[in-house]
Amino acid sequence: MQIKLFLFLFLIFSTSVFALKSAEIASAGDILKQTQEKELRALKTSKILSYEEQLNDFEKEIPKENTWIKSYASYLTSLKVRMSLAKIEKRIKYLSKYAKNMSDRDELNGLVSKQNILTSEIEKLKGKNDAPFANLITPPAIGEIDKITNPFDIFTGFSVIKNLTINFEEYKLKRDTLVKIIELLSKEHDVYKELEILDPSGKYTETKKYKQTQLDRFETALDTINVTLDVYQKRLEIVEISINKGIEKQVYRLMKIGTVILVVFLIFFLLKMVVKKYITDNERFYMANKIITFTNFTFIILILFFNYIENASYLVTILGFASAGIAIAMKDWFMSILGWLVIVFGGSIHVGDRIRVDMDGMQYVGDVMDISLLRMTLMEDITLTSIMHNRRAGRIIFVPNNYVFTRMISNYTHNSLKTVWDGVKITITFDSNHKKAMSIAKTISKKFSKGYTDITRKQLNKLRQHYSLKNTNVEPRIFSFINTNGMDIEAWYLTNAYATLTLRSVISTEIVDAYNAEDDITIAYPTQKLYVQKNEKSSPPFDENEVIS
Repeated sequence: MQIKLFLFLFLIFSTSVFALKSAEIASAGDILKQTQEKELRALKTSKILSYEEQLNDFEKEIPKENTWIKSYASYLTSLKVRMSLAKIEKRIKYLSKYAKNMSDRDELNGLVSKQNILTSEIEKLKGKNDAPFANLITPPAIGEIDKITNPFDIFTGFSVIKNLTINFEEYKLKRDTLVKIIELLSKEHDVYKELEILDPSGKYTETKKYKQTQLDRFETALDTINVTLDVYQKRLEIVEISINKGIEKQVYRLMKIGTVILVVFLIFFLLKMVVKKYITDNERFYMANKIITFTNFTFIILILFFNYIENASYLVTILGFASAGIAIAMKDWFMSILGWLVIVFGGSIHVGDRIRVDMDGMQYVGDVMDISLLRMTLMEDITLTSIMHNRRAGRIIFVPNNYVFTRMISNYTHNSLKTVWDGVKITITFDSNHKKAMSIAKTISKKFSKGYTDITRKQLNKLRQHYSLKNTNVEPRIFSFINTNGMDIEAWYLTNAYATLTLRSVISTEIVDAYNAEDDITIAYPTQKLYVQKNEKSSPPFDENEVIS
């Protein structure tokens, strides 16, 4: 009996323990399931947030000011306006028949005013409601291309080809921009598809449909522009071939005309040589030369006239070649104008510069007062050139601008450089202390030219930016040379380009005074020695007493 009771109690205890274990296992399973569900929800939320961030990035990458985006936005706006207008017109039609009270009539008047406003807006958006991107996918108009019929049309032909090429590149750039936008829209649409799967509540469904429609529109535009681009490229190739043929024809004609004109020039040149050889009278030679020149250009004009007589528009060509003939006849003027361009834009000479010009065996040093279209105007100053050669100063010198090509022109104050090297030469006797004399000359030169030396050093550093300068020593230089009358001591120093004589005078005086104060230095100058012999009675070379038989 006790055994049975024990077994019964053991069975009850085992059943309780098993029930408790089962309950604990069931409770743990529920907790695990809830945890997994939370983790799945958190993962889904994290993915949704990640996709939304990607969408924000896509929105930033798609520029709102892009012409394709703006065109599509205008298209959508036009559709909305037309839909609103259709509803308003339907309501107006109803109220016009069935308006019964004051409220209906007020509504009718308001709708009529709104209809007028929307009609005005549609006029502004005209053409954008039929199809999106209508203006963008339409290639630039080529228009009618004029034939190349004269030499001046050659430049027009090149300009047309250049413009057409630019238009083609711009049209191609539109296509490339559209391709990039479609790539971004496609990625954006894929993200919305993923979001719709993650969140089946329908939150992203409408946006996905809108993006799908937008993507379809853009892809349709891309297909259209690809086909149009190929056709447009073929048309451009045909036009370019036509223009090139016209240019080739005109170039060939110009070569033939140039050959004929060259032969004519050669004939008349030989004729001038004959006239120069056999006509010695200057006046007759001048008249004959003028007649030959006039006849020469008349022949040239006739050649051009008969080559381009097909149309009155060729008169422009003839006048152009006539202008070339005038340019040859007035070459000095044209050369002066060209020289003016070289002077002004080349920067070699500016107003205020001190220059020296060699003209007809004379040298003129002066300051540039004016640079006109044909000549430079100089004010001649008192310089060493004036003292040694011209013995004149203060004159106004007119220098033709074409002299920059044919004459020697020296600029003393080019760019930032406003100083020049000047020198003083003093001769001392051979028995003088020439080393001491050189030291004195260097000390005095260095003392009085120090300011110009420092200025020149700075100016040369600036000038080094534009030119290759190897020797930039600016300190005074002393040289000694053997002369017939003694030793020449030469002191070279930097001085103001506009006042060289002033410093030369000061340094010369100081050196002379310093040499005179020294006992072992004597200034030399040309001297002569006279040998005086007393008169003495000379005997004849023969014996006076000798009798000549």
